[in-house]
Amino acid sequence: MLIKDMAQRLQITPRAIRYYEEKGLIKPAKADESGYRQFTEEDVWRLQTIITLREVGMSIDDIRELLAQMQEHEDTLLHYLELQRSFMYTRWVEMAKVIQTTEAMIERIGNSQTIDPGELYELAEANKRLRQTRDNWVDRWNFNQIADGYDEWVKRQSECPNAAHQSYEQVLDEVVAALGPVKGESGLDAGTGTGNLASRLVSQGANMSGFDQSPQMLKRCRSKLPGMETKLGTFFAFPFLEDRFDFVATSYALHHLDDDQKLLALAECRRVLKPGGRLVIADLMFEDEVARQAHIAALVRDGKEETIRQIADRFYADRSRLLRELVALGFAVKARQITTYTHLIVARLN
Repeated sequence: MLIKDMAQRLQITPRAIRYYEEKGLIKPAKADESGYRQFTEEDVWRLQTIITLREVGMSIDDIRELLAQMQEHEDTLLHYLELQRSFMYTRWVEMAKVIQTTEAMIERIGNSQTIDPGELYELAEANKRLRQTRDNWVDRWNFNQIADGYDEWVKRQSECPNAAHQSYEQVLDEVVAALGPVKGESGLDAGTGTGNLASRLVSQGANMSGFDQSPQMLKRCRSKLPGMETKLGTFFAFPFLEDRFDFVATSYALHHLDDDQKLLALAECRRVLKPGGRLVIADLMFEDEVARQAHIAALVRDGKEETIRQIADRFYADRSRLLRELVALGFAVKARQITTYTHLIVARLN
């Protein structure tokens, strides 16, 4: 087909097609005598892909690289689109916070009829700190590399007294019991990993969704639960809209976030829950800072330096701080300890 036919079919201008051709994204063949460019169905597909990726904000250079990789890997486009979706949710959550800050600035000025530069600066700095907290997270645990062996690893850990994942299967059962899922309810497994908790909730009749920042972990989860909705995403911007779920569950994931990052994650749990929704957390933590220091002092006396290092590396939480934040977010909360390090928090929106 000719360029005008291509433009009419895809509802774009010939100029746009020429632009993508100049950038090397499409390479139509030349006719023998006429010299007019001839477009094939493959060119149509490539151009549709280009238009779609431009719509979601991907740069020309990134599209060029993606198209080259797609020649070798069939799943590359899906992965890039998932990355782009995760990015858009992150920017959306950040923009919502910016809007809230702007509204607060307007309200303060309206109430006082004067501008206090110090107060406005503090509001702006709070936004900056939130963005830095999100951006400072790094996967120091190499989840993509450990995904294939993760289930075997936690099984071995489960059998070790005082290990981080001691009684792993029992802990997941405790989460399910605390949630009490009703058949047909919508649930989210935040940081689903390989889907071990989600599979239990699916077996109870819940309509489960899950997200994880590791593509390889999600691949393992999808192989176990092909019918479950799974998305690439982070704890700082759940890839779902507000008021979506009857309950949110998360197990052994929050300890990969530092103290400030955990608070952002709790706010995201609140955002995606329906009114009256439930949140259950099973993770590594201490009752409070006094309990942490007493336990570490005992480990020092016993010469258990590796355990002390792991506690610091994995950001074991201060349970009392999490509970205070949940109450501030509008939850009624209760908590109890299950194993040496694993605690259970059960929260319900008031």
